[in-house]
Amino acid sequence: MGLSEALSWYLVPRPLFRGGHQVELLRGGDQLFPAMIRAIERARHEVWLATYIFHDDEATRAVERALAQAARRGVRVRLVIDGFGSHDSLDLIEPRLRAAGVAVAVFRPLSRWTHWLQPGQLRRLHMKLCVVDGETGFVGGINLIDDRIDLHHGRTELPRLDFAVQLRGPLAEAMAHAIRAMWSRAWFGRDWQQELRSLLLAGHPVRRARALIRQMRLTRRSPHLPPLLEQTLSPVQAAFVVRDNIRQRRTIERAYIDAIRQARERIWLISPYFYPGQEFRRALCRAARRGVQVRLLMQGKPDYRIAAMAARVLYDELMACGVEIHEYTPAFLHAKVMLVDEHWATVGSSNIDPISLLLNLEANLIVRDADFSADLAREIGRAIAVSESVTPQRLRSGRWLVMVQRALVAWIAHVYLRVAGVTGRY
Repeated sequence: MGLSEALSWYLVPRPLFRGGHQVELLRGGDQLFPAMIRAIERARHEVWLATYIFHDDEATRAVERALAQAARRGVRVRLVIDGFGSHDSLDLIEPRLRAAGVAVAVFRPLSRWTHWLQPGQLRRLHMKLCVVDGETGFVGGINLIDDRIDLHHGRTELPRLDFAVQLRGPLAEAMAHAIRAMWSRAWFGRDWQQELRSLLLAGHPVRRARALIRQMRLTRRSPHLPPLLEQTLSPVQAAFVVRDNIRQRRTIERAYIDAIRQARERIWLISPYFYPGQEFRRALCRAARRGVQVRLLMQGKPDYRIAAMAARVLYDELMACGVEIHEYTPAFLHAKVMLVDEHWATVGSSNIDPISLLLNLEANLIVRDADFSADLAREIGRAIAVSESVTPQRLRSGRWLVMVQRALVAWIAHVYLRVAGVTGRY
């Protein structure tokens, strides 16, 4: 893939769909970790991995061993871990991996008390990505931690509900670029210098890429796509989208809102942390009022009390518009997915709250494919079937108490975002 193609997905702050992919929905670490291990065991050149949590448990040690064995046989293995999410396990994992030849970079470490005083510490690396040889990629919401372990509540009987996608095709290279960027920011070493040098020396391809994107923007506005572009968008169309603080600040949020506005039949959304801004809520309500089936699956077994409160203070507003709300009670909920109509689906790391949509570094995959959407619909349907429906009768709190809670959540969100350096309305 040329540089212009490799960078084209990033130069436009909206989903850029490409064809020629194979995608497979994976439920939980029980399916993701074995698939990742098989891919890593077949690695010939390089493995890139980014994660928020890399826990030290039996399930993740198998992934760790696969990474170490790949490094020992000469594969270039690069791992970037968030310093907050993996704070408790870094002292155990990092020395073992480094000893095996894995290059480990910690994104915004918190090993010293002075680190807490540095600006930007509230902006965390929340992506969950793995790419092998630029050909096979994994993206979703699943951290490297056993499905039956919660960092705050200990071991659970049932696994948490979460999803990832295994992808083969051109977008794997785009995912690798995202991990490399995060790794370079954390490492500030030779790879960063090499990436910078390659960009400086590749002026003409970058200009060609920008020209290509300008052309595709014009094409997108036209109601008739040229035959060549139509051919490149088959058989399975997918777009890789990130949220960062450079060109892609609100790409994920916009992708959600645009899909909601275009929905005609159904919108099924799962998010454990749900406190969307006004524009997002308005889009959901308008969809429900025009007859779209809008179903939200929220936490019924909260891991953070304030997060559960943030979602529940919006229940009255959304249900008044005709939105269905269900709470998942069998286990902890961690999935971040949305299904629109019969052909549009997204799986990723981004929650629908200001921390994910305005602060954290996130990554989602959007798939336009009927078979993939059908797989996701089955999983969401199974989850809703064992969940509890929220009815007006269940909302026992008085109106005044809901108003107080909503004001409290809004104030906390406002202060948190200001401390993090985010200005403007959400």
